[in-house]
Amino acid sequence: MNDHAADPGEGLPAARDLAAVVHAKVAPKGLLENLSQQEVDKLLDRGQGGLYPLFRQCALAVLNCGTQLDDARLIFEAFRDFDLRIVRQPWGIKLEMRHAPGSAFVDGQMIRGVKEHLFAVLRDIVYTHNELVGRFDLADPSGITNAIFCILRNARALDHKGGPDLVVCWGGHSIPRHEYDYTKKVGYELGLRGLDICTGCGPGAMKGPMKGATIGHSKQRIKDGRYIGLTEPGIIAAEPPNPIVNQLVILPDIEKRLEAFVRLGHGIIVFPGGAGTAEEILYLLGLLLDPANADQPMPLIFTGPAQSAGYFEQLDRFIGRILGPEAQQRYRIVVGDPAEVAREMRRGLDQVRRRRRRSGDAYNFNWLLKVPGAFQQPFEVTHESMASLVLSRDLPVHELAANLRRAFSGIVAGNVKEQGIRQIERDGPFEIHGDADIARPLDELLRGFVAQRRMKLVGEYRPCY
Repeated sequence: MNDHAADPGEGLPAARDLAAVVHAKVAPKGLLENLSQQEVDKLLDRGQGGLYPLFRQCALAVLNCGTQLDDARLIFEAFRDFDLRIVRQPWGIKLEMRHAPGSAFVDGQMIRGVKEHLFAVLRDIVYTHNELVGRFDLADPSGITNAIFCILRNARALDHKGGPDLVVCWGGHSIPRHEYDYTKKVGYELGLRGLDICTGCGPGAMKGPMKGATIGHSKQRIKDGRYIGLTEPGIIAAEPPNPIVNQLVILPDIEKRLEAFVRLGHGIIVFPGGAGTAEEILYLLGLLLDPANADQPMPLIFTGPAQSAGYFEQLDRFIGRILGPEAQQRYRIVVGDPAEVAREMRRGLDQVRRRRRRSGDAYNFNWLLKVPGAFQQPFEVTHESMASLVLSRDLPVHELAANLRRAFSGIVAGNVKEQGIRQIERDGPFEIHGDADIARPLDELLRGFVAQRRMKLVGEYRPCY
């Protein structure tokens, strides 16, 4: 049973809604009322280099909020007739949609949260195209970091003026009921302590902490709680934004999304998950193991219900065998105790506050964290790039973590991304090569994920590696 089953009736389209379509015009509200003619032309350009395919893909994903499908190809097939265009009017613009998913509307009116997400897509696509190309040197680490900062600033994600209080929550989109309920309890405890939530914006462990935090915030009469969702075009269809997200940001690729998490967030909680969660963990540990980040406080907690203790034992064993005890010292495992998770995070955030004040670094963006180029450059997933990854003990441990992160990125692509799924169908599974004492634990971990049904929301999982 997945997280949607835990909340019947909450934004979950019934089978009939997948076939229901709506023709509608929608006006933005406070996000992007005006576009230049050049921007309109580029957004509607269906040719090579045009933005329409990307715009349509992300818009359709947002409109499918609540779907149980995590196969981008199936979503696009179900709504292959979906079309949208921009209509200019004297007072601004409107989006005209045909064959849009009916689940995004109530009595003919688009749900307000879905509308906000839709125009966040438009805002970020326009800004990324206009500002990133030519303005930043995306071959230079500092240029990439500055580009990420500007995307977040344009999305108003950096407006918060308080201290370190943003907790990033990672975990699987395909988790059983008891794990989903646990993520809500942790979110509730965080909300009671006035902490805000940032996730990958999708279902499962990305939705639960936000849902719990809304209740904690309500009890504390906190009316401006932040529920930030960070996503990217390749994953948004398989993990569409959940309805609680009130600040959605679409980064250009997975690497910039990951860097946005660690620059924006002040502490990280990891719930049980699959390949995508392992990718995030390896990314973070690779950064923290870099000698340049040795004194960077980043509270990191692995947690789940008591029934999930075996998952964390397996994960901890894998990290110890591959990255060593130094990596294991960078996190704490707390099982079955949501209140202790929140207390431990609160203590960790106090350390972050003291460090930022001493160093003069900003509260809303971690400039002093070093993110090497190997962690920033987009990894193009192909059979050739996967087979050529170097997984060797000869590498420094943080570089090995970077390559392992790329391997998991490829597995995620083969699982849920449209392009990756088509590659697997056409050319067969990816091949991953590495030293035996790396490849064997890696295969054991992935087989464990499959056995625990952490790799697929619905249907049977077929290995892509």
